Amino acid sequence: MRMHRRALLAAPALLPFGLPFAARAQSDWPQRPITMLVPFVAGGPSDITARVMAAKMGGILGQPVVVENRPGATGAVASQAMIRAPADGYTVMTGSIGVFAINKALRPNLGYDPERDFAPVTLAVTTPNVLVINPQKIPATDYAGTMAWLRANAANASYATSGVGSSEHMTMELFKLRTNTEAIHVPYQGGAAAGTALLSGDVQLTFQNLSSVAGHVAGGRMRAVMVTSERRNPTIPDVPTAAELGLDDFIVTSWQATMASAGVPAPILARLEAAAIESLRHPESLQRLNQVGFDVVASSAAEFRRFQAAEIARWKTVVDRANIRAE
Repeated sequence: MRMHRRALLAAPALLPFGLPFAARAQSDWPQRPITMLVPFVAGGPSDITARVMAAKMGGILGQPVVVENRPGATGAVASQAMIRAPADGYTVMTGSIGVFAINKALRPNLGYDPERDFAPVTLAVTTPNVLVINPQKIPATDYAGTMAWLRANAANASYATSGVGSSEHMTMELFKLRTNTEAIHVPYQGGAAAGTALLSGDVQLTFQNLSSVAGHVAGGRMRAVMVTSERRNPTIPDVPTAAELGLDDFIVTSWQATMASAGVPAPILARLEAAAIESLRHPESLQRLNQVGFDVVASSAAEFRRFQAAEIARWKTVVDRANIRAE
C-alpha cells in the first residue's frame, strides 16, 4: 500500500519535466536540414516552385531546405515516402494538383490519402494550362488550323502529359470530349519530359502548365494556340482563351502546393506555414515565379485545406462524367 502511494505521489513530479522537454524540442525546431520532396523530375512546375521556396525558407528557418526529386507512379512514390517519414516537420513535399487532388478522384487504390495523410502548409502558386503544338509537325498558326490538322490526322495524332491523372491529361481528355477529336495519350514522368517529347517531335501537341512552356513559346520552338484561364495571360497576350474560341466552362487552373505529414505538431506546422508564405512573397521569389507564368497565392494552411477539398470534389465529378480511368 505504501509503495502504491509513493508511486502516485511521484507521478505528478514527472509532468513538469516531460512536458517542457517536448515544448522545448518544438520551440528549438529546426535543428537540422529539412528535406522538401518533389514527386516529379527536375525542371517541371513542382520542381521550380520547390526550389524557389527552398532558397528562401532556409534563411528564414535557419537551416537548409534541400529539394529531393522522387518521381514515379504519378506522385505515389514521393507521397508514400512522406507517410513513412517521422511526423517531425523535417520532411515536407511540394507537389501538384494531380498529387494532392486529381489522384484521389481518379485512383480508388491510391496507397495514400492526400487529405488524411498530409497536413496542409500552403497553396503556393496557380497557373493555367496552354495548348501548344510543335510547329514543325502541325503546320498551323492558330487554333482553327490546329483543329483542322487534328481532324485530318486523328489516327496519327498523339499528345504528351506529365502522367496519367495529371492536369494536362485531364484537360486533354475533356478537350477531346468537347471537340469530338482523337489523339493518343503518351504519359511521361513530369512536365519537363513531356515538353521535351513535344520539342523532339515524338508527339505533336500537348496541354502543359504555362510555366513549363512559356520560354519555348517565346523562342518559337512551340506554338501556343489556346489558354485555359478565364482571361488572357499577360505572358502570352496574343493567345485566346478557350471561351473566346467557343469552349465555354473550360477553365482549368493547375496549381502547386506544399504539405507536411499528418501528425506534425501544431507549433512546427505554424512555423512551416509562416516560412513558406514569407518565402513565396519575397520580391525575388515573386519575380522568378511570375516570370515563368505562375500566379503566387501563398495561402494560409486553412485556406488551402478548404480549396483542396473543393478541388477533389470537382475532379471527381469530371472523372465520373468523362468516364476517365487510370491505366
